[in-house]
Amino acid sequence: MSLPGPGGPYSDLGRPPLNERNLRRALLVPGALWRRLEITAETGSTNADVTAAARDGEPEGLVIVAERQVAGRGRLGRTWESPARAGLSLSVLLRPGTPDEARGWAAVPATAYGWLPLLTGVALNESVRRVTGLETSLKWPNDLLVPVGEDEGKTAGILAEGVSGAVVVGVGLNVSLRENELPDRPTGPPATSLVLAGAPDADRDSLLKAFLRSLADWYARWRDTTGDPEASGLRAAYRESCGTIGRRVRVLLPDGAEVSGFVTGVDDDARLLVRTPGGDRPLAAGDVVHLR
Repeated sequence: MSLPGPGGPYSDLGRPPLNERNLRRALLVPGALWRRLEITAETGSTNADVTAAARDGEPEGLVIVAERQVAGRGRLGRTWESPARAGLSLSVLLRPGTPDEARGWAAVPATAYGWLPLLTGVALNESVRRVTGLETSLKWPNDLLVPVGEDEGKTAGILAEGVSGAVVVGVGLNVSLRENELPDRPTGPPATSLVLAGAPDADRDSLLKAFLRSLADWYARWRDTTGDPEASGLRAAYRESCGTIGRRVRVLLPDGAEVSGFVTGVDDDARLLVRTPGGDRPLAAGDVVHLR
């Protein structure tokens, strides 16, 4: 049976559509970073949609959210599909290299862009904790983890891509996925969702508002300091949020090699610092496996 809702018909009472009118009223306010919010019933990839808009000259502040994503893109060319209204699949358009005289923002050097996925992670971790009360943490560079018994489960991923002088940041958050809807993950922690992790409140409207507000706040702090992770407080916030720092890991590098060691932090370029028997190694990319 199909029942009406604020965003059109839907058939799962436990998964109502996002309330686009209320979200626009709350987020698209004078002086805010977010300038345009579009919610679509279905798309292949929100990152692809925002990338196309960036190439067409779209200004900073676009947000595209899909109620269902059928060809979402992750790191290392991975793809995934999310059930309708079971999570948050969204991408935002940022232009940190473009000065903003109204806000007093100078252009951020491209060398600082590596902090944007980590900045997004801090905002996501902060907002999910606030809304759900779950003890979430970040896994470098782009995963949001929740406790699953004595282990960890992945409930969100982040992908940042440079395009036409802009940066497109995509986020996929599993909110109400059931066990039989979770994707298989060949490496790393198993997938889970906020509801499966025991979240007493996993309202998607509240999560989306909290995340976009937190993201805008951290982005403003970062841009106020021209991308300085120390002066903006971003490095300290990331260290506090990141469960990878301070533990032993195995890192699978893009070329197939592996590095094992103890993570001491992240450097000025947002690279993971791994202490190995052969010395400290800064890593710009790789799949991290947390070791016990």
